[in-house]
Amino acid sequence: MTTLFISDLHLQAERPEIVRAFLQFLAQQTQGIDSLYILGDFFEVWLGDDAIQPAHQPILTSLKQVSDQIPVYFMHGNRDFLIGKQFCLLTGCQLLNDPTVVDLYGQRVLLMHGDSLCTKDSEYMAFRQQFRHPEMIKKLLAMTIPERIALGQQLRQQSQTAGQQKSLEIMDVTPEEALHVMAGHQVDIMIHGHTHRPNIHDLTELSGKPGKRIVLGDWDKNGWVLRWQKDGQYQLDSFPISV
Repeated sequence: MTTLFISDLHLQAERPEIVRAFLQFLAQQTQGIDSLYILGDFFEVWLGDDAIQPAHQPILTSLKQVSDQIPVYFMHGNRDFLIGKQFCLLTGCQLLNDPTVVDLYGQRVLLMHGDSLCTKDSEYMAFRQQFRHPEMIKKLLAMTIPERIALGQQLRQQSQTAGQQKSLEIMDVTPEEALHVMAGHQVDIMIHGHTHRPNIHDLTELSGKPGKRIVLGDWDKNGWVLRWQKDGQYQLDSFPISV
């Protein structure tokens, strides 16, 4: 009995090898598992459920085949927060709030995408607050698809330029914020993605209790998956992605 966690695949037509790797992952690694969690940035960009592209179809179809057999949970990331009800109908995915506490074989675990923990990046945090507001989401979805494409390209370019000018520390999780959020949710274990820095951090500051912050990896030259077993054992694995 095993549950799988993935994030930050950034699926896009321009990277067909990652799409192939994900489809192979679904076909080969989800047999006999209990559930699959996708913790955001599944797509490089999602312009809305009304803007589904032909390249998306194999992904949606394969997800539905898996969700017909096991629960598949999805949490928004900073690149696919416009995913909505139609996507869920097509794929069978169940949307999760960010953050969400789940009961993982008797263990309380906090799930997040992770971007809200990067509090030192004040510029990004202001952007996040603006664009994730429900009224802004309504405005975005009211735009024509070409307008959304143009805006997405503009924001992507701005993000890349800004990222080149920021230190790695600023763009990483603020450790004190992670501890604060974990304490607020009364958990000893957190799982998140976003930072592209796969690791298992040992925490000792949680009211004297040992804790863990598990960071999922992004799919690029390698794919990443966290495997959590019923007995409480877990492993953060990577596997090569062939071009």
